[in-house]
Amino acid sequence: MSIEKFLDEARAELDRLEPEQALAAQRDGAIVVDIRPHSNREAEGEIPGALPIERIHLEWRLDPASEHRIPDVRPDSRVIVVCNEGYASSLAARDLHRVGLPGATDLVGGFRAWRAAGLPVQPGGAPALP
Repeated sequence: MSIEKFLDEARAELDRLEPEQALAAQRDGAIVVDIRPHSNREAEGEIPGALPIERIHLEWRLDPASEHRIPDVRPDSRVIVVCNEGYASSLAARDLHRVGLPGATDLVGGFRAWRAAGLPVQPGGAPALP
């Protein structure tokens, strides 16, 4: 299977959000998770209120049944995964469905689309949650 088909299949499971929709969802209580590496967050900035969780730790920190999950995560949580341009986040959000978060999705165009839309950005570099 090609990566394009793999990505298309992942996205077919998601109700992906445009930047303005993601901002509205965040204001309504959605958890925004930034999976970009520290170097990208430091160089480009971060979405205010987003949780920096690097991809390698994502499922353990967000699985509602995991003893390592962040406290606010429940099976009915709305989670919006953000990467640089909206590719890795689609695969990550699909994987979150598989660990019990059917409300997980991602940001179309990633952080760069958020910034290009003129939405709030703060200086980056916060350490990722372990």
